[in-house]
Amino acid sequence: MKTITLKAGKERSALRFHPWVFDSAIAKGGADPGETVRIESTTGQFLGWASFSPTSKIRARIWSFQPDERIDSAFFERQVAAAVAMRHRLQVPSNGVRLIHGEADGLPGLIVDRYDDTLVAQFLSAGTERFKADIVKALVLHTDAKRVFERSDSGVRGLEGLPAVTGWLHRAEGANDDTAIVIQEHDWHLQLDIAEGHKTGFYLDQRDSRLKFAEYAKRLNMRQVLNCYCYTGGFSVAALSGMRQSGALGAGAEVISVDSSGPAIAKAQANVLRNGFDVSHARFMDADVNATLRSLHKEGRQFDGIVLDPPKFAPSAAHADRAARAYKDINRWAFKLLAPGGVLFTYSCSGGIPPELFHKIVASAGTDAHVDAYILERVQAAPDHPMTVNFPEGEYLKGLILMKK
Repeated sequence: MKTITLKAGKERSALRFHPWVFDSAIAKGGADPGETVRIESTTGQFLGWASFSPTSKIRARIWSFQPDERIDSAFFERQVAAAVAMRHRLQVPSNGVRLIHGEADGLPGLIVDRYDDTLVAQFLSAGTERFKADIVKALVLHTDAKRVFERSDSGVRGLEGLPAVTGWLHRAEGANDDTAIVIQEHDWHLQLDIAEGHKTGFYLDQRDSRLKFAEYAKRLNMRQVLNCYCYTGGFSVAALSGMRQSGALGAGAEVISVDSSGPAIAKAQANVLRNGFDVSHARFMDADVNATLRSLHKEGRQFDGIVLDPPKFAPSAAHADRAARAYKDINRWAFKLLAPGGVLFTYSCSGGIPPELFHKIVASAGTDAHVDAYILERVQAAPDHPMTVNFPEGEYLKGLILMKK
């Protein structure tokens, strides 16, 4: 077993059970990509068993902090079984569920989403790539899924020295190869394509927020809603659902959905129709969000509800300044477009933007727009995307629900 020795004082993070070891913390030692190594302090104290990545700044990702642990197929079976059992206990109101959430589930670099009878996996680290066959075997064993599809096409793999890979990893006898899937979420049916689009094909992390938006749309009798970066239209369906329940879907009621992806807009429109809504109440725009916000303001439009759910502007803290300007700009225009008493659901999924900074950015946007707002709620990813107390970096999605004074 190869050993990685940390510099003096750099063992404190591992002693707090944080799973990342950065290249700058290492005094000596190396290994092949994905190889299991022993992490120890300068005094020889055992710190953990980790997977090694020669090219990544996160040079080692700790699998286990137990000295008697063996990192083998049995280890991955136990980890997968524990993660799946946790999701069963949550009783998620959907057949679209995040089954494995990387570091939070003790499997750094592994993401697995379940869509009905299909699992979609992302192997984002050298360690998960090395143990891919064992992980897939464990997934099939501990779920009744008939298919496993790989979406290891994230840019993160490049940092690990790994190429992008997509395709089927497992299909039970008789299982088809159709990548278009319809899932049930709350009272809605939403279609996605696991072979394309963002992440594994859908934003499961916003499940609870979509339901909240439907509830606010109903409670506040919203009639004019703007959904920015709408992707496949989950928030649009939620808005229309709440408006229908309140009886607000009469003449003049409208949900505008904006995204710069034509294929995403097409899927959003299909999802609106799939849930029985009249397209006369839904308008879809294949357009740049920033330009659209400015145009709508020039037209003098006002909205009872606005959703800002942009893609990741800051993948790391190094991009925070540039991302802060982008977040501030779209929130400033949203505040201008929001009617008094209207509600803004605004989010950041950038790991480089912590919650306190996001709050400051949104507050600054309100100041520039000459607007004050109540903070009704702070929101985060759905609980099947867990954070742990020892890994605060897991809090990537943060949001504010605001009501304009």
